[in-house]
Amino acid sequence: FSQATTEPPKKKPDPVTSETVVIWGLRLWQVVGIFAIFVLAVIITLCCIFKCRIPRTRKEIEARYAQRQAAKNYADKLDTVPPLNELTEIPGAQAAEEKKEEVPTVSGKVDKAQGKKDGSKSTKKDGEK
Repeated sequence: FSQATTEPPKKKPDPVTSETVVIWGLRLWQVVGIFAIFVLAVIITLCCIFKCRIPRTRKEIEARYAQRQAAKNYADKLDTVPPLNELTEIPGAQAAEEKKEEVPTVSGKVDKAQGKKDGSKSTKKDGEK
């Protein structure tokens, strides 16, 4: 027969519950909550920085492809444009001859027609009365 001892039975460890203190005096549910918030913040930040949304329809995929191609073509054309200082006039440099052509207007045509018929009449400007 086995020998009976008077020692108390070994104490079982407490079951782990949400109120069990885990680390730094924080309970298990608090640690899990802080970890979940941290993970969610990282995911949201990464999604804001990188456009990682998966397009839903074929139409959206084709639209994105067309947009990328248009942007690439635009960037390629920008590389062929000369620098801005070559396109603008430099102050103090010799100015190119400016040719001013008058665009014929209806009032100009009327004035010419009246001037030919009535040589003595002077045409009045809009500001004069």
